[in-house]
Amino acid sequence: MTITIGAAVLAMAMATPAMATPTRPGFERATLTGFATMPALTFVPRSEPSGAYIDQTPVNGVTPPFTGQPVQGFSGVVRRGDDTFDVLSDNGYGSKATSADFLLRVHRVKPSFRREKVEVLGGFNLSDPDHRVTWPLTRPDRKLTGADFDVESIVRNSDGTYWIGDEFGPFLLHFSSSGKLLETPISLPGVKAPENPFLNGAQPNLGGSKGFEGMARSVDGRTLYPMLEGTVAGDPAGTLRINEFDLRKRAYTGKRWTYTLDSPGNSIGDMTAVDSHRFLIIERDNEQGDAAKTKRVYMVDTRDRDLRKTLVADLLDLANPRGLGGFGKTFRFPFQTIEDIVILDDRTLGILNDNNFPFSSGRTAGKPDNNEFITVQLSRPLQADRRVYK
Repeated sequence: MTITIGAAVLAMAMATPAMATPTRPGFERATLTGFATMPALTFVPRSEPSGAYIDQTPVNGVTPPFTGQPVQGFSGVVRRGDDTFDVLSDNGYGSKATSADFLLRVHRVKPSFRREKVEVLGGFNLSDPDHRVTWPLTRPDRKLTGADFDVESIVRNSDGTYWIGDEFGPFLLHFSSSGKLLETPISLPGVKAPENPFLNGAQPNLGGSKGFEGMARSVDGRTLYPMLEGTVAGDPAGTLRINEFDLRKRAYTGKRWTYTLDSPGNSIGDMTAVDSHRFLIIERDNEQGDAAKTKRVYMVDTRDRDLRKTLVADLLDLANPRGLGGFGKTFRFPFQTIEDIVILDDRTLGILNDNNFPFSSGRTAGKPDNNEFITVQLSRPLQADRRVYK
């Protein structure tokens, strides 16, 4: 797959002040067609205690530490083709300092929209038994924790292995189908977050945990498109880099695009390919509940030099004619962090929240958010490449 952008255009984007990218019309109001939920207090069976490094003061009615590993923080989703999904937990409790006892894990889940429930079928922890990581890890058994990496995006190869995007480096991480790290973490040239182990006293040029929040795989399976959550120092405020990584050469190609947020205070949540040139991106503000104003799915086309956005779905204004979930005729997905998107068919998206257990309470004030899985029908077909369903 070949995607190009003129050097002059890129230079212009890097030199001019950030402003909201023009938004194209094209989709009307989307409709909620499925709702399923997993209780916030869901833990991995027979797992280790967790949460000893966070404040022990009760938050949203929950008091740390916990007797097990919470099934939380869904920051990436992969469809498996059998009505089940792989979902990725992030670094746990929001920082390196608080997450040393949170084991990084991929969960396998199955939503039942008829029963409005999400079932956890199993999963696997991420580990580095072959010492691919060249710097010290938190645990001697080399199980990876939230103090080692902040994993936020995931794609699955046709061979069953996984590529995962990390925010601390930022790094690209390649894992086996059972969660074993297969290669040395791959750095993004010229970009380092404060948590990067190779700073060696230099100044970072990316905010903390602002690395690869979203990542798409090309429909031909040859290329990754990791997307930063934060603006690189020197770039216009509110602009985010999308880089291209060649999986056969195991190297960045040098091609890069610039996505402009509606507001510099916004963030992105996830990214997925529609075809060889179009991508869906979740953009959100940092608010929750009634204060939330921006939770949107945009489509961008990399053949467009301005990377203009087409609004595909407003997640705070979904029609709900069947009253799913016990909600009214308008459904809101009002979570602080919405970080998972998958194309289910040409008019239907699957979207999940990151519940930041136990800290977020966007659905009900004073109560920890559940993990919710919704399906959203678009007003018209995406005309997606059929390979996105594989």
